[in-house]
Amino acid sequence: MDIKILKDEKNELEVQFDNQTVAEIVRIYLNEDSSVKLGAWKREHYSKPVILKVITEGKTAKKALHEAIAKAQKDLKKYSEEFKKAK
Repeated sequence: MDIKILKDEKNELEVQFDNQTVAEIVRIYLNEDSSVKLGAWKREHYSKPVILKVITEGKTAKKALHEAIAKAQKDLKKYSEEFKKAK
């Protein structure tokens, strides 16, 4: 997966993804964090990459993004383990 940082400021971050599904999962986890004031993605055209924008207050945008990804990974691992048990 290609990821490119377009804007990197203390409380604002714009990241370009090539995968809309991953951007949506990260957006959901970002918006569970009370320090995230905006966690949203946009795609100007279906042939263009997705841009995820994060605006925070109280912690850096990079930290909020890192935490959201870590929580998503933890949950996905848990779901994977539960799925294996269900076989």
